[in-house]
Amino acid sequence: MSVPVVAPQLAATEGRARHGDTPTRRVRLALRRLVASAAQETAAATNAAHAIQQPITTGRQIAVTSIRGGAGKSTVAALLALTFAHYRPDPVLAVEADPALGTLPRRLGASEVRWSCADLARIVDPSMQITDVTGYLLPFTGGGWLLPGSQGSVGAQLDVETYRVVMTSLRRYFGTMVVDCQTLPAEVARTALTTTQARVLVTPATVEGVAATRTVLDWIGGLHRSMLPTTVVVLAHPAPHTTLDEGAAAGHLEAGGAKVLGLPYDRHLAAGGGVRTGLLGQGTREAAARIAATVMDRAMSRGARAHRLPGPHAASGPDAPASDAPGPTPATPPGPAPMPGTAAPAADPSWHRRPPGPGR
Repeated sequence: MSVPVVAPQLAATEGRARHGDTPTRRVRLALRRLVASAAQETAAATNAAHAIQQPITTGRQIAVTSIRGGAGKSTVAALLALTFAHYRPDPVLAVEADPALGTLPRRLGASEVRWSCADLARIVDPSMQITDVTGYLLPFTGGGWLLPGSQGSVGAQLDVETYRVVMTSLRRYFGTMVVDCQTLPAEVARTALTTTQARVLVTPATVEGVAATRTVLDWIGGLHRSMLPTTVVVLAHPAPHTTLDEGAAAGHLEAGGAKVLGLPYDRHLAAGGGVRTGLLGQGTREAAARIAATVMDRAMSRGARAHRLPGPHAASGPDAPASDAPGPTPATPPGPAPMPGTAAPAADPSWHRRPPGPGR
C-alpha cells in the first residue's frame, strides 16, 4: 500500500514555490551576461560536465551525511542525485538511508512511497533484471531512481546488514549511487563513510559547524590515510548574509586532503519541498555542478578503490571491475571506528556473510 509523503491536509498549506534568486538579482545577472564575456563561465561549466560524465568501470557509491540535523544533508543529496541524473548516461540511484525522519523522497518530488530499503533487501535476487528492480523504485526528474528508507514512520530503523545487502545487490545496476545517510554518529552512517568510494560532509557555514566538522575529519583521517582525499565538505549557507570567512574555514578543514566547497543560500531550497531545478538560483546551479564534479573526481581516484564494499565479487586489481567469478572469502575487515566521544560499536561477524550478488 502506498503512503503519501506529505499528508493531504498539510500539502494544501504549501505556498507557491519561489525562484532561488530574487527578481532584482535575476535582472542584474541578465545584464551582466549582456556586457561580460561568457567564455570563462562556459569553460567552467564544460569542465564540470566532463568531470561528472567521466566513464566508470564499476559503480560509484557516494555517502552524504552531516554532524547535525538541519544542516542541509538531504538537500545536498538531492542536488547531487539530480545533477548526476541530468549529466550521466548510466542509471543513477538515490538511496534514503535515513528512514526515521528522512526528507529525500520529498526533496526529489515523490508524492507517495510504497517500497523501502528493508522491503527490497528481502526480495532482491541476482537473477533480477534492472526492469525488475526499478519496479520497486520511484523515478525522479532527469531519469534517476529513488529507493526510500521507510514509509514515513517515525522511529523506523535501517540496520547495517540491510544496508549492506541493498548496496551490494544494487551496485550492478547503477553506475552512480547517492546515499542520504543519518547524521553522525549513527552506525549506518559510519558504515557508509568507510565503504563508499567518496563521502560528503554537509555542515552549516558557521564557526560551530566548522569546528565540529574538523573533529569528524580528524576521526575519518584516523581510519585510513586515503579517506580524507576522497572526502568533500559542503559549507551550506543557512541565511542570505553569513559572516563566515569561507576561505579561512576551507584552510582549516582541508588539512589532510579534504576539499571544501560552498553552497550559497537559495530561497527555493530554503522553503523546503521538492527541488525544481528550473527555480534554483544561478549560483546554486553552478555550485551543485562543482560539488558533483569534485565528488565524482574523488570517487574515481586511486584512493577510492580501497573502499568498495567487500564481498565475493569485490575488485581484485587496482581498478578491476567486479566479477561474478567465485573466489576466496575476503578477510573480515574491522567495523567502523567509533566517533569521538562515543562507545565502540559491537563486533559484527556477519560482514562477510552478505548474500552474494553479481558484480557490475
